[in-house]
Amino acid sequence: MTFTYLGKRCRETHPQPSTKSGWKLLEQKLQTILFEISMGIFDYSKHFPNSKKGKMLLKSRADFYTIAEGLKDWFKRNESRYEKSTIQGYKSAIFYHLIPQFGLLAISDLTAIQVKEWLAGLKRLSNKRKNNILIPLRQLYEELYLDSFIEKNPLERIRNLPVSPREPEPFTRTEIEKILSQLEGQERNFFQFAFWSGLRTSELIALAWQDIDFENNRFYVRQAKVNGVLKGAKTKSGYRTITLQPEAKQALLNQFTYTGSLNEIVFHDSRKNQPWKGDQILRKTIWTPALKRSEVKYREPYQTRHTFASMLLSRGEEPMWVADQMGHKDWGMIRKTYGRWIPTHESQGGTALNG
Repeated sequence: MTFTYLGKRCRETHPQPSTKSGWKLLEQKLQTILFEISMGIFDYSKHFPNSKKGKMLLKSRADFYTIAEGLKDWFKRNESRYEKSTIQGYKSAIFYHLIPQFGLLAISDLTAIQVKEWLAGLKRLSNKRKNNILIPLRQLYEELYLDSFIEKNPLERIRNLPVSPREPEPFTRTEIEKILSQLEGQERNFFQFAFWSGLRTSELIALAWQDIDFENNRFYVRQAKVNGVLKGAKTKSGYRTITLQPEAKQALLNQFTYTGSLNEIVFHDSRKNQPWKGDQILRKTIWTPALKRSEVKYREPYQTRHTFASMLLSRGEEPMWVADQMGHKDWGMIRKTYGRWIPTHESQGGTALNG
């Protein structure tokens, strides 16, 4: 059978015997197809479910191309652009959230109110997580809109949900001592260094001995480990040189007896004598139990970074220097996040936490 559909010439076969009655049935089917096309109700997949031509044509129509197909195609097109950690996040969003919820809908059927109502029902997820889940869907619809596949983009009417920054709640000197007293060996070295270096957990578990410069009392941040994969810093300011504070230096000297001879990653999981694979297991097995035993109010490990910044600023360190130590491109973030720890009359000297 030969017919024209969506401006394309189509040729399809149909299993009919080569008899007079068979040719008559084939002619009747062709007339049915032509009638459905003229009425705008032709369903290619219904008549020819295994047709490659049909599948290609359906993908050119927003009312037949499903969101599930669109998301899978979008992921294939863009997978090579992203790092492994980002890919894992998008996979989770697409296959765990978006396709189960919207996958069967045609691209043209999605409305802004459907997405908003769905987001409102995700009670257990943070606004930041909800925003991240929408990224693949937003990018798919943006591509389809720019390619004139759809006439309007419903995602343009959905704003990202407000995200409150993590409020600094630094630990006091007394709390630090209590926490460290509940740790020993490599675990104590790890968190003592964390409190006095300002590194993110992903940077701590990726720190290598080759990046420690004891002679010049400094170390370099060049990489991070995310989802078990080592990668470079996200921004130019992320690559930085940090002054070794006395407590951080002592933690490294103590740690050298455990892993220094291996000439690789500084901090290891003592139970396996291997570098930490990620921050989740460290938080669950070491950090949380230590805070519980010390009876210190729970805060996430990231607060060790806030502690470092607040201690530097409270001692009168230059905010721009602190920003450099923290990996910020300027001191605007320091002023916004840690403003209450900046003395009215800032000290202009010193680069170490003494006492």
